Amino acid sequence: MPARPDFMQMALDLARNAGEAGEVPVAALVVRNGNVIAACPNRMRELGDPTAHAEMLALREALAAGGGSKLDDCDLYVTLEPCTMCAGAIAHARIRRLYYAARDPKAGAVESGVRFFDQPTCHHRPEVISGIREAEAAELLRAFFLPKR
Repeated sequence: MPARPDFMQMALDLARNAGEAGEVPVAALVVRNGNVIAACPNRMRELGDPTAHAEMLALREALAAGGGSKLDDCDLYVTLEPCTMCAGAIAHARIRRLYYAARDPKAGAVESGVRFFDQPTCHHRPEVISGIREAEAAELLRAFFLPKR
């Protein structure tokens, strides 16, 4: 049986490339039935769009590829804990499972901050698995921001 692809490593590689291009090094993959159907890095700087987070772009790309309005048979891999905007989009898209690497104590909204999925007004809560390759993702972000501080 072939080994399962390391989706978080794919996301980290994409995030690293984004960082080299001057974007905050975060990336997201949408996976359906073991296949990547969308893979996007942050593109806020490139697009001049504050909503061009990796998760938002990957969800849009996956929805366009699938021709529907829900991704309830899909998993999302993200290198950083999603913010409130992205958590809302994840819930509305009905993502089945969310995997993320590093926590974001400042802007994260899944297990940090507002804990979006735990709110009574949240109608869908994906299964959440966090901490996958956390140290690698956190170091990527630290190295990116260090010269900027």
